[in-house]
Amino acid sequence: MSTPATSTTGTSTAPDRRTRVVILGAAGRDFHDFNVVFRDDPAYEVVAFTATQIPDIEGRRYPPELAGSLYPQGIPILAETELTDLVEREHVDVVVFAYSDVRHEHAMHLAERCIAAGADFRLHSARHTMLRSTRPVVAVTAVRTGVGKSQTTRYLARMLLDRGLRVVAIRHPMPYGNLAAQASQRFATYADLDRHECTIEEREEYEPHLDAGVVVYAGVDYERILREAEQEADVILWDGGNNDLPFYVPDLHVVLADPLRPGDETAYHPGEANVRMADVVLIAKCDSARTADVEAVERSVRELNPRAMILRADSPVTVDDPAAVQGRRVVVVEDGPTLTHGSMSYGAGVVGARAAGAAQLVDPTPYAVGSIAATYAKYPNARGVLPAMGYGAEQVHDLEATIRAAVEAGECEAVVSGTPIDLTRVLSVPAPLVRARYELREVVPGGLSAALRSALALETTRADADATFAGSTS
Repeated sequence: MSTPATSTTGTSTAPDRRTRVVILGAAGRDFHDFNVVFRDDPAYEVVAFTATQIPDIEGRRYPPELAGSLYPQGIPILAETELTDLVEREHVDVVVFAYSDVRHEHAMHLAERCIAAGADFRLHSARHTMLRSTRPVVAVTAVRTGVGKSQTTRYLARMLLDRGLRVVAIRHPMPYGNLAAQASQRFATYADLDRHECTIEEREEYEPHLDAGVVVYAGVDYERILREAEQEADVILWDGGNNDLPFYVPDLHVVLADPLRPGDETAYHPGEANVRMADVVLIAKCDSARTADVEAVERSVRELNPRAMILRADSPVTVDDPAAVQGRRVVVVEDGPTLTHGSMSYGAGVVGARAAGAAQLVDPTPYAVGSIAATYAKYPNARGVLPAMGYGAEQVHDLEATIRAAVEAGECEAVVSGTPIDLTRVLSVPAPLVRARYELREVVPGGLSAALRSALALETTRADADATFAGSTS
């Protein structure tokens, strides 16, 4: 039997040996967990990040400007497929799981691989990774990707703006480019989106806030982002991504549940944790779901979190120009992540196209080009609609080329876009492009307003609430 100093895992009894860590991620929480938990702790050595879910985000380095003095060369970002070899080759002691919207079985299969290779497997709690703000924080998270967080965040923002409060939204990270340049990003105009070379996925989250007059921050270093945002905010809105936990301690935590995917509230990490932590659980899309499924989700939520306020909401969809859709064969473009790791087969675009009287929803799969064809191969549930995959220029080109091929084949007479952005800003197609928009509508109005008032009233008693905020909420 090997001694600890010479075991196959490389575990050493030397007292000065740093614990060797790999962080599994998808260019988001992984960086945040490193910054908060590991960056300045000499007891640990993070030897690598791994990347998955998002195309082409491995092969980079977490830069030394962000990694800190313990990592003068930065930290490599490798593909998650290398995990087992990485653990064995680098004598890794601990593997930290740090991404979201995965089935519980998926996380545990990764854990078994790490255990078999000789490493411990760790999940960080929200308490160990959330930062505290000097401003009140309203956090919006969910049980799954694509349930309606963004429309809920906009709904809450309007309530706060109507009260005369300065609202700043901080969006869950999407840093797919130059990480050092993306450390802290502020978006107040469309020109800022162009200047930061935002992807379609980023624009989908930022543009609706800008249209409502709300400044958005995002990036990589969420401590720095928070301190900068606090300088111009009375209230911080945490606009969550996927079904991840908040990065900041919330004064009000609103969690979206999806009756179109009943049971997912207990089947996905870390969505179940969000439900258990929630102050308010909002069951969305009630106008599109079966009553039995809405009731099943409500029962499940009550079992997980008896103290939470449970509300119901609809997600009505409107089409900008129904006449351009009625009686025509249309290709529907939907939000990419909703179809990929969100595992949905349709979204607001399909709902809007059908309501507007489209003669046929054209399957774009036969016309798929490049990365779009690869997306269908990996996510067959997306067939029948066109995922707005736009993580880079190549994918935007492939998206445009796919639509163009369907039009030139005579199959597509119009395009219905269910993404939250104006796609004509980033691509051009030879057919009318009509937007399907969706908003939040409470089934019984007033529940979210009451929750918001209660949280803000409590917040004014905090010792660190400033006089401006206290006056504006009195």
